[in-house]
This record gives sequence, C-alpha cells and structure tokens, in this order.
Amino acid sequence: WETCWFKVELSIPPAWAGREVHFVWESDGEGMVWRDAQPVQGLTKEGEKTSYILTSSLKETDPHSLTLYVELACNGLFGAGKGSMIAPPDPDRRFTLSKAELVVFNRDVYELLVDLEILLDMAQLLGEENQRSFQALYTANQMVNVCDVMDPSTFPAARDLAAAIFSQRNGESQHTIHAVGHCHIDSAWLWPYEETIRKCARSWVTVVRLMECNPELTFACSQLRLISVLWQAQQFEWVRSWYPGLYRQIQDFVAKGQFVPVGGTWVEMDGNLPSGESMVRQFLQGQRFFQEQFGRICSEFWLPDTFGYSAQLPQLMRGCGIRRFLTQKLSWNLVNTFPHHTFFWEGIDGSRVLTHFPPGDSYEMRGRVEEMLKTVKNNKDKGRVNHSALLFGFGDGGGGPTQKMLDRMKRMSDTDGLPRVQISTPDRLFSVLEKESSQLCTWVGELFLELHNGTYTTQAQIKKGNRECERILHDVEVLSTLAVARDGAFQYPASQLQRLWRLLLLNQFHDVLPGSCIQLVVEDALQYYAEIRRAGARLQEEAVQSLCRELLQPKAGSTESTLVLNTLPWERTEVISRTGPAGTETLALVTVPSMGYALVREPLLPPQPVAVRKQEDGSIAMENGVIAVCLDMMGHLTSLRLVDSERESVPDGCYANQFALFDDVPLYWDAWDVMDYHLETRKPVTTLLKPLEITLAGGLRGSASFSLQIGESSTLTQEIILDATCPYLRFLTQVEWKEAHKFLKVEFPVQVRSTNATYEIQFGHLQRPTHWNTSWDWARFEVWAHKWLDLSEHGFGVALLNDCKYGASAHGNVLSLSL
Repeated sequence: WETCWFKVELSIPPAWAGREVHFVWESDGEGMVWRDAQPVQGLTKEGEKTSYILTSSLKETDPHSLTLYVELACNGLFGAGKGSMIAPPDPDRRFTLSKAELVVFNRDVYELLVDLEILLDMAQLLGEENQRSFQALYTANQMVNVCDVMDPSTFPAARDLAAAIFSQRNGESQHTIHAVGHCHIDSAWLWPYEETIRKCARSWVTVVRLMECNPELTFACSQLRLISVLWQAQQFEWVRSWYPGLYRQIQDFVAKGQFVPVGGTWVEMDGNLPSGESMVRQFLQGQRFFQEQFGRICSEFWLPDTFGYSAQLPQLMRGCGIRRFLTQKLSWNLVNTFPHHTFFWEGIDGSRVLTHFPPGDSYEMRGRVEEMLKTVKNNKDKGRVNHSALLFGFGDGGGGPTQKMLDRMKRMSDTDGLPRVQISTPDRLFSVLEKESSQLCTWVGELFLELHNGTYTTQAQIKKGNRECERILHDVEVLSTLAVARDGAFQYPASQLQRLWRLLLLNQFHDVLPGSCIQLVVEDALQYYAEIRRAGARLQEEAVQSLCRELLQPKAGSTESTLVLNTLPWERTEVISRTGPAGTETLALVTVPSMGYALVREPLLPPQPVAVRKQEDGSIAMENGVIAVCLDMMGHLTSLRLVDSERESVPDGCYANQFALFDDVPLYWDAWDVMDYHLETRKPVTTLLKPLEITLAGGLRGSASFSLQIGESSTLTQEIILDATCPYLRFLTQVEWKEAHKFLKVEFPVQVRSTNATYEIQFGHLQRPTHWNTSWDWARFEVWAHKWLDLSEHGFGVALLNDCKYGASAHGNVLSLSL
C-alpha cells in the first residue's frame, strides 16, 4: 500500500504537429496522472487504462514542454494478494514500472481494428443459420483485401465497407439494450478504506475525461465509485473532502445529466444483516446527501453485489421515496436459476417495487457483441418486456468504462442482426419498463442468494460489534430525546450522532459486515466500533445526567438506591446486577415501566425463588416456578419444560445445547461460503475439560458452568443462568477459537412439529421451511436471522435468541445457531 511519486518532464517534437499524442504508462500498480496540481487521468493496466491523451491534434499554440506527476500505488486493481486474488496481501510484493513513453497514436488504425473486431464477432456469434453472419464475414474479408497496411490512404475505403454493414437498420420489434456506464468500487475489500478514496479518484477522473470527449456517455456509480452514473453518498463525501476540484467537475456533469446519482444509501450495504433501523438510516443519510448536494433524491435503489436481499427491503424503499430496484447478484445462485429478470418484488407488508436484473448477469460488461447477444438470449421475460440494461465498465476494484467500449457500442446502436444498443440512464430504462409492466410477474418474499452463506458468521467480532453498536445508538437516541422533552435546555447531540451513525453505516458495507475482507479492513472496522462504544457511552451518560439529575443527587438521610432505566417499549421485570456500597456485586429483582425508570431501594421478592439442586448422577436441576430445566455433566440440556403445562420441550434421548464441529472447506470463496456438504462432517463436541458445577446456588439467580475442548486447540466455557420469574434460560458462552477451516454450531432439538420455522428480520419476521422437499428448500441449509428464530405448533413453541449472531438453521425439529 506504499506510494511512489514520479516527476515526468515531457518535450513533444515539433515534427508531430497535427498528430494525436499520448503519454503511455504501464505498471502493475494503480496510478494517477496529476497536472497543474489536479488529478487528470487514472492509470490501471488491468482496467485497460494505460495512457493520458496530451492532445488530439498537436497545434503550434499547444505547450510542447510540460511537467506531469504520476502517483503510483503499490497495489493492483484487486489489491496485493499472495498467489491468488482472495489470498491475504503479500507484504513483500514488489511492483514494476514497465513502460513510460511519449507516443503518436494512430486513430485511423484504431478505428479500423474496432470495425474488424465487431464484424468478426458478428460472423462468429450470429451462427450459420443467420445471413448477417455471412455478410459480416465477407465484408471483413473485403476489408482485408482493400486495406494495404503500408498505405494509410487505403484505410477510408476499408472503413466505408464496415460502415455499410453498421448502417443497415433493425426492424421495429428488435430488443433495445440500455447501456449505462458503471464502475463498481468496493468501499473496502481486498484493500483498506483509505485506498478506496484513491480508487474513487482514479476511476472518476477517468470518467470525467471520457465525458468531455463523449457527451452522450452516462455513468452509473454504485458503491463508492467516483465515476459512474450511480453513486453512493459515502464515496461522494470522500471525493468532496479529498479532491474538491474533481468534485466540482462531477457536480457539473450531474447538472448535465451525465453523472446520475442512483443508489439512495450511504454505502452499498449488506442486504441481510443490518437492523431495520440501520437500513432506514442508510436510506436517510444517502437520500439527504443527494438532496443537499445535487438537489434531488434517488428513485432507484442500486445494489448489484450484495449477498441476498431481505424481504423487508421493498417496504423500506417505498418509505424512502424509491420504487425501482436493480441488482444482478442472484445470477450467482449455486443451485436454482432465478426465473425472472424484470418483475415486481413484493415485501412482507405487500409493498412492491419494479425490479430489474440485467440479463447479461454482470455489472462489468465490455461492450462486446457476445454480451449483447447473451443479454437478449438469456432474458427470462421475453415477450413481457422488450428493454433491458447492460452495465459496462471495469468494476469491483474500480476502473469504469473505456473509450473502446463506447466505440464498440456506437457501431451497434442500430445494426441489423444485433439488438439496438443505446447509451441510456437508469431513469430512461425504468420509465420504459414501467410502461411495459402490465404482464410482469410478482416475486413475494426474500431474494435469497444460494451462495456465500458463510458470511452470516465469518468474523465474529464484526458481527458482535454491529449488533452492540446498533443497540448503543438506539439507547442514546431514546434517552437524549426524553432529555430534550423534559428539559428544553438539553442540547440534542445531532451532529455527534450523525458521525457515529455514519461510522456504523460504513462498516455495514457488503464486504465488511459479512467479513469477506482482508485483515487490515477488519482492524479498521473494529476501531470504528470501539469509537462508537466510547462516544456512545459518553452521550448516554450526558443524557441520563440531564434526564434524571434530581434522582442522581441523593438527599440527606435517604436510603441507598439504584436508578434503573428501560429503553424498550414494554414493561420489564428482571433480575439486575448492581454494585453495593462495599463495591460488591449484588442482585435485585426490579420492575421498570416502558421507556421509563425505577428507583430500586428495597428489591422485590420473587414469587418463587430459583431452586438449584445437584443430583446423584452429577446432573443439575433448576426451577423458578415458570420453567424447569435439567442439565447433565457435559452441559447438555436434557429437559426444558413449562411448569404450568408440564410440556417437555426436549425429545427423549436427545441433547439440547449440543455443540457440534463441522469441516469448512468450500469450493473457492473461503471467507464467504459454507457448502451443503459440510453437514456430512458433523462431529459432536464430547471432550470435557471441566464438568458442570453450580456457580450460583439459587434465590434470585441460579447458575452452573462447564468447559469443553473444541477441535485440536480451542476451548469453550459456558455459564447457564436461570433468573427468578424469567421465562427463558440464558447461556453465556466464551470461546477461545484457534481452529482453521472448521465451523462451530450449537443445536437444540425440540419436541415441536412444524413445516415452517419463523425468523426475525428487519421490523418483522419471515417463515422458511424446515424440510428439504425441493431444491429451493435445501439450498437454504444455512440461513440468516436477527435476534431470534422460533419453531412453534398450535399452542406451544420454542424460541432461540441471541445477542450477536446471524447464521442459523431449522431442519426437522432441530434449531441450530452458527457460532
């Protein structure tokens, strides 16, 4: 990630008058040309950008001597992986500058080669049954005959032959492809956040240069890319701060309609794991930024590279002024082919959005004949609609469109035998699709990606940080709002909260929260979570001091008391731990109203204290009048029943709270995937390090703990807790994880029969089958949930709750949480 600066002093020979002059630079590291203290051209060999045009026709008045600077980064388009793209970065990798030249560019030869490329692709790909393939082949042959490579005066005649083919028009029924410039830039992935800022600048300045030469070009930038038509707010903010001159140019092209703000969110977030409130904030921060900076909000939600899409998203989109959605990621499904490319997507409340998947199944096309033909052939909604999108430009690591891509598509704008290709915008595409939408089908529920199921669990500390910080910001806002309502002098911390929310939203980017990023990015993300925890605790303390100032100042002679706040919207009766006068921890049973507080002086007495008994066989029984449990020496839950109903939850002969270890060796995407065949490698954890022992003997709380060895060198310690009046059992689990290519889960077989399990999602819940009747069912062998999953039949059910996990499954009668 080091940077080298090169000073380049150029002197153009006067003999090159009238010629097109380029500065050519080839290196395996990404570069940027600077001129007059401004970035003017990105250089990326992998993105086919290796030259800076000094002049299209050298004039006597043009500067013949000038100084450029090249900023060269020691990383390629896809980082600096050792041996493979997704390997960890190689700290010893060296980067090479292989070419730095001043050259004359022969535009006539270039145009001739593009003509020939298109004709030969038509000849090869249209097929023997299509007369146009033969016309293209014979035209190319004539061009070769006419053209004398040593005599440039023969080039125009050869080009006229090609032009005759390209000028033969299509019929009215031909499919229309809306080509939109695109440059997918991952905010962090195989490179850290800091490098993304430079990737944005390199990519976007290149797009600006292209727009200056091609006024028809539109660019859609999804995800922190600097250059496309579709952008996300965080990346714009980076460029605005770091490259103000470039940002002003972008604003000019926004006003001209060439840079089109699309996306509507702060970053291109993960589509499954952020909470409902986090998703609303993604839209709020994104739409507000676009309104302030560009005078409009986005009507299209653009999320091409996220690992699945929550069934709640249509309702959230509609609530945030968005009625259109574009992605292509479901083309990555490993098992089932998704049946549509243009359709209505319906969420859990009935909200619908018009949805389009580009039929070419990619967001980084190159403008080739083959891609146009695939777009038409692959379209699963032929007959219903006659328009589709094609996103062209290098992506993931940035890069964006090239001049050659545009030149290819100009030749295909309306050529008989090929689909019509027009440079377009997302708005133009969706406007046409809306007019053609009367026959479209509707897909109800989640858009589940049948791949990358491991991202629900990878990088446990990131998952824990996300959930904790979502809770912290919720509590700060609740308490600060109550403080404002009670005391008009209290300053609501709006700017501090916006800063913390933006840090959290940034970490929800679709390669950070899923954990599919390099270690440098993980370290950055964990620092951001630490900052949210630190600043959040301070803001919470300030709100509480204002809200409860009198209560926090004990009066003379008053009894020692504890102030307990409840930031949830229902009354709660729970056992809490508080610090006594001597610094010792004491327990108290308290009842606190909804969104309110209680002063605890004399703790409540439970209607029935927790009873804890050790049996002769070493097992431990606990009961609190609501539920009764039995645990064996290994920590297995052998019995769980509601006292009133005597209904047993654990089937005879089964163990709940059973830890199991699986092999985790996916086909390729190591941090992303867990394959279905991992289920065949299940090994129950059976090595006991410390048998179950009572740690709290009852009263307000009973508990027992034990330790296990996991795999070769990992350990697990768990405390199982039952509180007075509490209708659930808690498991506090600590794992010292040192395994490689292993997957740890905990399983709860329950005595409940249902064909569907229920999972919490954003602002709602979703049912998924517990059987594998169809390929669509078994492809969901590992799914995501938020704070709970539940298996219920009429009148009875069991739920499994968590405070920091997302991967889960319910197959048959076994609830499983991925740790």
